[in-house]
Amino acid sequence: MAQATRKKPVATTANAAVSARTLAQTHFRTLRLGTPFQPRLDALAKTQDWYNWAGYRAPHSLWDEELEYFAIRSQAAVFDISPMTKYRIEGPDAEAFLDRVTLRDVTKLRPGRVHYTAWCDDEGFVLDDGTLFRLSPTRFRLCSQERHLPWLLDSALGLDVTVEEETEAVAGLALQGPTSFAVLRDAGFTGVEKLKIFDLAEFPHDGGTVIISRTGFTGDLGYEVFVPADKALSLWDRLMTAGDLRGIRAIGYTALNRARLEAGLIVANADFTTAEHAIRADRLRMPDEIGLGFMIDLEKAHFNGRRAILEARTRRRLRHVLVGLEIEGNIPAEHAIVYYKKSQEVGLVSAAMWSPMAKRNIAIASLARPYGDTVVEDLWVEIYAMRELQYQKLMKRAKVVARPFIKLDRRTANPPADF
Repeated sequence: MAQATRKKPVATTANAAVSARTLAQTHFRTLRLGTPFQPRLDALAKTQDWYNWAGYRAPHSLWDEELEYFAIRSQAAVFDISPMTKYRIEGPDAEAFLDRVTLRDVTKLRPGRVHYTAWCDDEGFVLDDGTLFRLSPTRFRLCSQERHLPWLLDSALGLDVTVEEETEAVAGLALQGPTSFAVLRDAGFTGVEKLKIFDLAEFPHDGGTVIISRTGFTGDLGYEVFVPADKALSLWDRLMTAGDLRGIRAIGYTALNRARLEAGLIVANADFTTAEHAIRADRLRMPDEIGLGFMIDLEKAHFNGRRAILEARTRRRLRHVLVGLEIEGNIPAEHAIVYYKKSQEVGLVSAAMWSPMAKRNIAIASLARPYGDTVVEDLWVEIYAMRELQYQKLMKRAKVVARPFIKLDRRTANPPADF
C-alpha cells in the first residue's frame, strides 16, 4: 500500500530573487549612515545639500550657508560632529601608550583637560591630527579625522591598554558662537561657567551624563558636547529649547569651514595629505611642514617619528612650509597656484575666502621652501574668475601673514561672556 506523502512547498527561487532585489534596492536607498541626530537634521534640511563624512550623511548646509556662517559669529551655532572618529583608550599603560604614539607630552595633560595633537609614522610623516581628552588618570578619548584602529592596536602590543572605537556609540555636537555659554547655562548645565579653554567636565543629562569641553574648530567662544547615542535627541531638544532666545541655529560644514579658515586651523586631507593617503612621495609632510612643529617635545621619551623629525631638522631636509596669505582684491583664491615673480610655480592654495570678520582676502597655502619661509616677497596667485560667462585670468599679489587671521578675546575669556 502506498504511503501518503505531504506535498512540499513550491521552490522558493522566485521568492529568493525578489528578496535579494529588495535588499539591493534598500542598500541603494541608504548609501550613507545617519547620525543619532539625523531626525532633527532632516527636519531642518531645506537645501538638501549633503556630503559623505566617513560614511555618514552630513550637511554642507541646512538652510543658508551665508547666514549659517554669521550664526557662528553673532549667535550660537550647532554642528553635528558625530561622524568624527572617536577611540576610547584606557588602562594602566594608557598614558605611556599615548605618549609613545603622539607628538605632545601626555604626562603633562591633566585629567579634565584636552589638547590638540598629531601622530606620525616611523619616517616622521603625519598620519593625522586630532584632540586628546583625558577623562581620568587611566582613561582617554582620542578624536581624529581618519580611522587608525589597526595601527593603534599594533602600537599597543606589550602594553596594558585597551583601544576601542566608539564612533557609533558616542554622539557629539559642537556648540559655537558668542551666545554658546549662555545656551548651556540656560539649559541647566550648572558649573559650565567654570570651564576654561581646553577644560572638560561631566554633567548630568536625561538619567545619565554628558561630557562638555571648552573646545571647537571656529576660533570663537565654543564648546563640544559628547553624549551616549541613545540620549542624543534629548540633548538636541534641550539645547534648542534653551537657545531659542539666544538665536541658536543648526549649521552645515560650509559655514564651519569658513570659520576655521579665519581661525587659521587646518584640515587633514584638505590642507595636507595624510601619510596613509599619499600616493606620491612628495605629498608626504612632516609636522614642521604644516605648522605643527610646536607640538614636538624632544624632551620626552621616544615617540613615533622622533629620530626622523630630529634628523630632518638637523640636516635641513624640511622642504615645505604652510603659511597664511593675504591676497589683493576680494575674489577667493581657492586652489590657486602660487608663483614667485609671476613665473616660478612655488606652491598651492588649499583654502581661501573673503573674510567678513577680518575684512581681508585670506588663504592657507603650502609653499616650497625657501618661499614663504625666508623668501616672502613678490608672491602672486593665479585666479580664474568668471566674468560674463567667460573665465578671466587674474594675477594677484599675495603676502605671507600670521595665523590666525582673526583673534577673538571671547574665545578665552574667563568667565565666558554672557551675550
